[in-house]
Amino acid sequence: MRALSDSEVRGSFVNCSKGEARRLPLPRGTAQLPWSEPDFPGRRDGGAPDRAYLVAARADGPVGITPRVPTGPHRSLTRTNVCSLCITSHAVSGVALLAARRAGEAGREGNTVGTYVCADLACSLYVRGLKRSALVTRPDESLPLEEQIARLAERLDDFLAKVLAS
Repeated sequence: MRALSDSEVRGSFVNCSKGEARRLPLPRGTAQLPWSEPDFPGRRDGGAPDRAYLVAARADGPVGITPRVPTGPHRSLTRTNVCSLCITSHAVSGVALLAARRAGEAGREGNTVGTYVCADLACSLYVRGLKRSALVTRPDESLPLEEQIARLAERLDDFLAKVLAS
């Protein structure tokens, strides 16, 4: 993904109003972020722990979403969950439900779609072996790395298509 300016990032958000996009707290030096490294730049909002931001490249240009992440106590320390994008196992708190308001009229009516992903949004790093889950190891896969990366991109694109569906 090519580097995006602050205005391009704000203009990419499809499930919030233009006013909300203008008020989003972007990290300083957005254009200097490592845009080419991850499959999708995403982060949790430090000031609002229930909010996340994610921008991904699609065929028709960058698409940004502002999903919510439920917060609350996690009841089990022995149970594990699996990220639906990168297939990485985590302790229960390492996977979070991202619930994104749908784009357009459906979103204004309160309709959402969700998926379970790595709570830190570092799916690209887990797939590439650059980051490891704290308590659980990632399963050995028979797929080559390139196909695992392609699967991650396809699953992310499927989720974004659900957000964009009218």
